[in-house]
Amino acid sequence: MKQNKYDHREFFDEYKKMARSRKGLEGAGEWHILKEMLPVMEGKDMLDLGCGYGWLCIHAAENEAKSVVGVDISEKMLGRARELNNHPNVSFRQSPIEDIDFREGQFDFILSSLAFHYVEPFEEMCRKIYTMLKPEGRFVFSVEHPIFTSRGEQEWFKDDKGGILHWPVDHYQDEGKRETAFLPENVIKYHRTVATYINAIVDAGFSIKQVSEPVPSKDMLETNPEMKDELRRPMFLMISAEK
Repeated sequence: MKQNKYDHREFFDEYKKMARSRKGLEGAGEWHILKEMLPVMEGKDMLDLGCGYGWLCIHAAENEAKSVVGVDISEKMLGRARELNNHPNVSFRQSPIEDIDFREGQFDFILSSLAFHYVEPFEEMCRKIYTMLKPEGRFVFSVEHPIFTSRGEQEWFKDDKGGILHWPVDHYQDEGKRETAFLPENVIKYHRTVATYINAIVDAGFSIKQVSEPVPSKDMLETNPEMKDELRRPMFLMISAEK
């Protein structure tokens, strides 16, 4: 199922209010970890799958990537990405992630940030990405953590006064579609176990270099007290792999 909620006006308007939309990479709670997982970009050809506003494409260009292609299904997201981008070596393509069709060995580095939990054929995508990478090319991606996606109701359990009790995990081994609320609409996500993510990468031929379950940075914890609750369960899973 190929979703394009971001071209719905109300959904896009709400997304624009999020910290990562307004502040860019510095507004993303996981950025301080993700940036350490990225390879050296100078002289490299990069592909960003689910690029959104194109923040990571711009970061790659600013770090002297040779060429950068950002792919996203949303016309509105790519419109904003083009507004923000002034680098001649960055281009954008409107397409569902599932439909990408680049040359064999075209890229040194393929990145995807918080997109694959919206994509059903993950194993197929890993094989396709492996083919599109040059030898020793790097694949780095982040997804919502399987502890976060196990239930469709992605909410804390609270007491009768609204205080947080715990984060519930249920049906963890029951992989597949989850319908959940995000911004003003319901969206479809695909739950997978940690083992499924790792084995799909290994089965495609990759060697895993790093696995991270990031927590907010010290600065975020100090400036936003609500972020302290993010220490109680992992929200993201991030993996770096090499061809």
